[in-house]
Amino acid sequence: MHIGIDVGGTNTDAVLMDGRTPLAGVKNSTSPDVTAGIVSAIEALREARSFEGSEIHAVMIGTTHFINALVQAKRLAPTAALRLGLPATKALPPLVDWPEALIEAIDARSYLAHGGYEFDGRPISPLDVAELKGIAADMAAHGVRSVAISSVFSPVNHDVETRAAAILADELGDGVAISLSHEIGRIGLLERENATIINAALRELASEIVDGLTSAVRAQGIEAPIFLSQNDGTLMDEDYVRLYPVATFASGPTNSMRGAALTSGLETCAVVDIGGTTADIGLLVNGFPRETANEVKVAGVRTNFRMPDVLSLGIGGGSIVDTETAEVGPESVGYRLTTEALVFGGSTLTATDIAVAAGRAQVGDPAKVAHLDPAFVQRVLDRIAERVAEAVDRMRTSPDPIPVVAVGGGSILLPDELPIFGAVHRPENYAVANAIGASIAQVGGEIDKVYAVEPGRRDEAIAAVRAEAVDKAIAAGASPSSVAIVDFDEVPIPYLPGNATRIRVKAVGDLAMEVRV
Repeated sequence: MHIGIDVGGTNTDAVLMDGRTPLAGVKNSTSPDVTAGIVSAIEALREARSFEGSEIHAVMIGTTHFINALVQAKRLAPTAALRLGLPATKALPPLVDWPEALIEAIDARSYLAHGGYEFDGRPISPLDVAELKGIAADMAAHGVRSVAISSVFSPVNHDVETRAAAILADELGDGVAISLSHEIGRIGLLERENATIINAALRELASEIVDGLTSAVRAQGIEAPIFLSQNDGTLMDEDYVRLYPVATFASGPTNSMRGAALTSGLETCAVVDIGGTTADIGLLVNGFPRETANEVKVAGVRTNFRMPDVLSLGIGGGSIVDTETAEVGPESVGYRLTTEALVFGGSTLTATDIAVAAGRAQVGDPAKVAHLDPAFVQRVLDRIAERVAEAVDRMRTSPDPIPVVAVGGGSILLPDELPIFGAVHRPENYAVANAIGASIAQVGGEIDKVYAVEPGRRDEAIAAVRAEAVDKAIAAGASPSSVAIVDFDEVPIPYLPGNATRIRVKAVGDLAMEVRV
């Protein structure tokens, strides 16, 4: 057996799984201390279905710890950004488009140094060791505790990033964490650099959180390995999280979509996940979320993370309802739903109150919403259905019919028939689909590089990249026999010489629990 946990802004869900079969699921309010909320979720799960700690082979967690820290600009380490590319790239220095408040929160410093490569691997300029030692001395003098190193075209050749990291590590000592851009972002210097700086700023917090989650799970008598789910629907172990905390940012919507695929039996569909704060709409293609092709802004910073293509609406069970316009959200009472909503004795009209008044939910005291005008209640529900249908219509890429699966506790707000799309699939265990998604997450490996493909050797080059992605998935903990290629892109780049081609390959496989436990 294994446990899946998903921490949302309003609720923390947990599910006990036997293989791919849910045995029990619970939904608790998210506590201000997220780690304490996870402890409560495991305790509630044990009450719902008794189990011994020794029976659990793995714990999978999807958490909002890191994205919350960045958005709130709290608990971030003093960080330096070092870009290798001189004499090029001086026009737009590191951190050029960051919000000032976030720059102050990480006490940011930026540096430019020689190095970097052209797209085909030709060096822009040689690395200057003396220059890097001088930069390291300045970092130490200003109390820098984490460093982000990015080099021009490092996804093609990352040698200078690795060498620069070794020099800085010698000068700064083990107390400074170093993040390298070729391990984090994709092609696109500024976005990749930004993602690396964010990762660097979160490194100290990552160690604290991993230690906290580990102690919380161990306190429940569970000695099984702990994994966190990442943006693309795959898993990473504790050591990986300490190095790459940014990989968790979009785990919530991803988990919900993966859980929807399992519980509904549909591998290609639109998924509407309505929680306490937002409704997230995404598309599943072959069982995995469609990834966005655009840059992703996180806390006002442009990045190129591997993120699912998700459209979020400010509609959820805790959303505040305007009594005059019948509009819902985007303001929400969040985890205070059980004290603020009318049905729980509060004074705020929420979407949950509307659902109870309409007879779609049986929570709290229905008598406290009996005074609501049925016509007004229906107007609110119709408006929710209309906005969700419009969002699904915007997400699909063809006019062909597509099934719609509704998950999340807030999906009670949707009707059985959605405008434009017809019947809404609401599978069993829909309320904890996000925790189910976390529990069934697989292990992945992805390669995204620009290659100079020699004439007549295209098939050989592609085969090598595919093999590299498979090897990366196996190294991450996937069972070799289960690994398969689930995504492949090949894009020629005509404005660069030498048959330049960007090749992206993603391989995934089932977690080899028998090896990890």
